Amino acid sequence: SDRLYREVIASHMRPFVDGVQGLPRMVRDLSRRLEKQVKFQIVGQSTLVDRDILKKLEAPLTHIIRNAVDHGIESLEDRQASGKPVEGNIRLEAFHRGGMLAISVSDDGKGIDPNFIRQHIVDRNLASSETAAQLTEAEIIEFLFLSGFSTTDQVTEISGRGVGLDIAKSMVQEVGGTIRAVSQLGNGTSFHFQLPLTLSVVRTLIVTISDEPYAFPLARVDRIVKLDKSEIYVVEGRQYFTKDGQNIGLIAAHDILDLPETLPDSDALCVVVISDQSNAYGLFVDEFLGERDLVVRPLDPRLGKVRDISASALMDDGSPVLILDVSDLVRTIDNMLNTGQLRPVDVNKAPSKKGSDAKGTLGKHKRILVVDDSITVREMTRKLLQNRGYDVDVAVNGMDAWTAIRSNSYDLIVSDIDMPRMNGIELVKQIKAHPKFQVIPVIIVSYRDRDDDRIQGMEAGANYYLTKSSFHDDTLINAIIDLIGR
Repeated sequence: SDRLYREVIASHMRPFVDGVQGLPRMVRDLSRRLEKQVKFQIVGQSTLVDRDILKKLEAPLTHIIRNAVDHGIESLEDRQASGKPVEGNIRLEAFHRGGMLAISVSDDGKGIDPNFIRQHIVDRNLASSETAAQLTEAEIIEFLFLSGFSTTDQVTEISGRGVGLDIAKSMVQEVGGTIRAVSQLGNGTSFHFQLPLTLSVVRTLIVTISDEPYAFPLARVDRIVKLDKSEIYVVEGRQYFTKDGQNIGLIAAHDILDLPETLPDSDALCVVVISDQSNAYGLFVDEFLGERDLVVRPLDPRLGKVRDISASALMDDGSPVLILDVSDLVRTIDNMLNTGQLRPVDVNKAPSKKGSDAKGTLGKHKRILVVDDSITVREMTRKLLQNRGYDVDVAVNGMDAWTAIRSNSYDLIVSDIDMPRMNGIELVKQIKAHPKFQVIPVIIVSYRDRDDDRIQGMEAGANYYLTKSSFHDDTLINAIIDLIGR
């Protein structure tokens, strides 16, 4: 895995300077136009950055540096009056830290007045004066990333400080990164990016949820907490805990992902804290397994957007793991809270049984064989069916499935069509031609959605022919229930 990691890194990386070559000229032209003296410095030009991330960073960095020249660095007169050197400084720096890419943009300009922003928040009815008065400076600065929020009434041709920072943040989050701002009135403003080293290899936190491994991109994890049950309190029916003065909502991860319920094994809960610019949530998980570098396998685009999942990967032992989409998770939590779908974590029940016993008594589940050459589809289907209480085996092609069918007893087969060695149509025909196995119902789930494809599948002997959009609703589950029950 180390060799693969190095090869992937080498093939996708470019020097940081390749993506920022146009910035010095932009700063020079803007400063002349504004009659300012600005020294622009790029540190870490040879730092290796994923070429796709470099492309995504161009717009956010351009916007922030343009704002720094226009609104951050003071006029010559103002700098002289405040005892500063006439020449202002803007520093762009890139470096690797803790398996991540860190980028900072800093200026030594006038900084941002937190009281001005506080009043602006009240004036725009974003918060009451009482609430705004209680906000910390860090919380106030976060308002800069709200859509259309600006700290200047004069939006020039060049920029309006704050306008577009919401887009900058969205672009950073698209590549699994974070951005935060720090400002000191009179001394300047800094923007700090934390990003994965590459989109092909991502540093993750591996956890178990309902006894299944899941991966959080480490750049989107605010912190992990071993939370004592005594630290949990309830406000208006919702559970919270407090860390460093921040109130964080406690949410059961299995509820969000529609997985079997698991309960704390001890008085300490394993909690992963994630957030967006508005809310922070602590997701209760089974356990922390540690940090891993994972080679990302993108989801097949024909599946469409899969809720709360961004990609898949293989662990060191070859077992599959799904990588969670943190931005999507936060949206899902918001929606479920608004519709009252989330249940509180029951910290007083006895710990749940592990493994498949969590749904019932072992050995009494219907057994299904899932056949697909896509690891992503296999893993998604397996989890979907296991969450509904079925026992699930998997096969990577028709030949592999035929071997499994002859060796085991199955209540149902769910198969793709396009696979190497033996395709799905050939597999269905083989099953239906065998006197012992012909009674096993078969569901074909395929990307093909033409009438000719459906007719071919049904004539081969399939009981249902579904398209893979059925992953996004209950069509597949309803077909399974119709054939073999719950």
